[in-house]
Amino acid sequence: MANTYTQLYIHVVFAVKRRACVISKSWRDELFQYITGIITNKGQKLMIVNGVEDHIHILLGIKPDCNLSDLVRDIKANSSRWINEKRLVPGKFEWQNGFGAFSVGASQINLVCHYISVQEEHHRKTTFREEYIDFLIHNEIEYKSEYLFDDIGAAPTELNQ
Repeated sequence: MANTYTQLYIHVVFAVKRRACVISKSWRDELFQYITGIITNKGQKLMIVNGVEDHIHILLGIKPDCNLSDLVRDIKANSSRWINEKRLVPGKFEWQNGFGAFSVGASQINLVCHYISVQEEHHRKTTFREEYIDFLIHNEIEYKSEYLFDDIGAAPTELNQ
């Protein structure tokens, strides 16, 4: 795309199915390297990837022709296959359906990178559920509680403001 100049950054968050705490520290970095390869092979730019036992965060720089849903689908499908082929967890590993994606301005990249880099520390004080709902509220995204997570009984049906 000649004469097309963009600066598109997306913070992506997704969880292990039923938010099972199975992403072990012993192979987490190897998983993140694998995800880095997927993103690079798709022609997109990884800024940072990190996470904890039950979910991960990815900050991407994407090209304007990138279909984000397809990219996240490929990241999840290929990383699940990799985890299962290596038998890193008992039983079958799966990511939860869906994901969160939040746009990030260029002036916020360092802040978001720092936030993602300190996930272990952050989750000593805050649950993933609290974190995710805070993202939705902060980004003024309407949601229904019963559709957020597939692992726990949902709060009463309500549409967030």
